[in-house]
Amino acid sequence: MDFLFLDWLGTPVWFWLAFAALVLALTAFDLGILHKEDREMGVRESLLLSAFYISVALAFGLWVWMEKGADLGMKYYTGFFIEKALSIDNVFVISLIFGFFAIPRQYQYRALLWGILAVIFLRGAMIAAGAALVQEFYWTLYIFAAFLIVTGLRMLWVADHEPDIGKNPLVRWISRHMRVTKTHHGPKFLVREPDGSTGRIGWAATPLLLSLVVINIADIVFAVDSVPAIFAITTDTFIVYTSNIMAILGLRALYFALAAMVHRFHYLKYALALVLVFIGAKIFIGDFLTDNGKVPPAISLGVTFALILGGVLWSLWKTRNEGQSVAG
Repeated sequence: MDFLFLDWLGTPVWFWLAFAALVLALTAFDLGILHKEDREMGVRESLLLSAFYISVALAFGLWVWMEKGADLGMKYYTGFFIEKALSIDNVFVISLIFGFFAIPRQYQYRALLWGILAVIFLRGAMIAAGAALVQEFYWTLYIFAAFLIVTGLRMLWVADHEPDIGKNPLVRWISRHMRVTKTHHGPKFLVREPDGSTGRIGWAATPLLLSLVVINIADIVFAVDSVPAIFAITTDTFIVYTSNIMAILGLRALYFALAAMVHRFHYLKYALALVLVFIGAKIFIGDFLTDNGKVPPAISLGVTFALILGGVLWSLWKTRNEGQSVAG
């Protein structure tokens, strides 16, 4: 059992196994107990389940704080809050994707579940690649930092522009290269049906599968922002990965509440843009303007939390007369 105490990517193996066990337990609980059957999730249930996931994530952060120290504990919370806030934009795009493919609400949760399972592996690959780059070539952090600043400024410029899923070149390419059924087939991703031109029976993707593919591609695009953001906070691979995954795990639960209220968070996009600019600038400030080359984690967490909270409160205030009553 000595291997459990060996370091893997700078953290004992048993830490990684404990986290993997937690993720598997949460997924089994969600899929095997809460959602054995496809059904529509109400807003109230969505908020309660989201609160549960956030509580688990915060408790896990407390464990990290106790086991790895206050410095990494604070960096975990900073990464978690950044990824959670960025996921609101992800929810907005996911709702557009489901709307474009006319996916019934009772089957959206299934697509989100499989999408998030894929994200766990995709983010792992991206984070591993980023960690290897930073470890071998520290100067790549400056590229990440500059990218975040440019991305944040671009978000400030295009915050009011909504993406058109139908005109997305990737969506059109997938539609041309995959046989897609014209009708929905319940929770099925693939079905066998005759070809419209030849009459031969073969496999065809349903709109549900197509939406799942597009959602995963969209997440890769979002990860291009969020992964450098957390590397700008810390280069500890365990903290980077766990804070990302713990924020994403609760996304499918939070989706149904946010999808109904996403119009209330319009000004949060500006706050997220400022967060990215701050995180990117922090790298240059830390390395060139401080004695130890670091901005204190407490300051990073405080500024990040204040910007996000300010964006949420300002959005709710400005849209207070636009609220729509939703029932769970």
